[in-house]
Amino acid sequence: MSVVNTRTAQVDNVAHATVDGATSPQAHALPLMVDASSWRLPMTIPPRYTPGEESFLRAAAHATRTLPATVFEALIDFTAAPHPSGALLVRDVPLGDVPATPASPTTPTDKSGTSEFALLTIASAVGHPVGYLPEHGGDVVQNIVPVSTAAARQVSTSSASDLMFHTEAAFHPHRPRYLLLACLRGDAQAFTTLSSIREVLPLLDRRTVEVLFERRFRTAVDESYLHGRANRLGDPVAVLSGTIEEPSMVFDEDLMVGIDDEADAALRTLGAAVRTHHTGVSLRAGDVLVVDNTVAVHGRTPFVARYDGTDRWLQRTMTVADLAASAADRRGRVITTVFGD
Repeated sequence: MSVVNTRTAQVDNVAHATVDGATSPQAHALPLMVDASSWRLPMTIPPRYTPGEESFLRAAAHATRTLPATVFEALIDFTAAPHPSGALLVRDVPLGDVPATPASPTTPTDKSGTSEFALLTIASAVGHPVGYLPEHGGDVVQNIVPVSTAAARQVSTSSASDLMFHTEAAFHPHRPRYLLLACLRGDAQAFTTLSSIREVLPLLDRRTVEVLFERRFRTAVDESYLHGRANRLGDPVAVLSGTIEEPSMVFDEDLMVGIDDEADAALRTLGAAVRTHHTGVSLRAGDVLVVDNTVAVHGRTPFVARYDGTDRWLQRTMTVADLAASAADRRGRVITTVFGD
């Protein structure tokens, strides 16, 4: 089946695919939305906190019992049966006071721990929050803000270019199952884009799908994990796994290649389908976007950064389903796998 050419239309901060100015029957599913405005966090948030400390993480996990029933049930259902979009959007999450956007992800701020606690509570309902040592020193909660020196690069702190579609840490043996993004300060220009294999697979021809299920693809390591070490391609893997009815996907538009011409062609076909069939969310303050990293790839549209304390500010955490799998490569909640030569 050929790929449908699409453009986007915005409705209530959410973009969806359209064709010839009208909603397409093949428009990408929008993220499932659930309202958290009735949530009242417990009064047990530690006044002095480090989000990666086990005591803080344990308190956040215990606080899942305080989530509104509709939010808790939506999170549990999302882990049991992924939404076609591969994403769940929790709105009106408590953030506490939000100071000026920091100049870099590691710039100290005087904010309270409310947003970190809320994010980790939601994360604890879908898995075990972890950090990755090369990413912001292993912080379990990472600040994502635009940095001028990274504006045009394929990294989370960019702003001037499209962030290409990718599975989070596609190259990693302990890649996260869920990616969570909390918005402390939004930017109407910046859309977090999403493309679900459940939505894209019907647009691909049968031979392309067959090839994508074969171990004929290799992935380079993201530059943020190398710290100057030489990059290398990983072992051959399949892009798709599972079944035709319930496929999983590992894909990185920038870092993945096929090991032969047919595999490379299949990868380009998938990339074209993802680029032309996706949805997007312009995150606003109080949003937490939960992305199933086995179902949906994500990216981001460009936006104009001002570097004046008013820029877009997200906080990110990632979860794994099983801590034991990374035990040999983990200190506490920080996964320490080293890449490169």
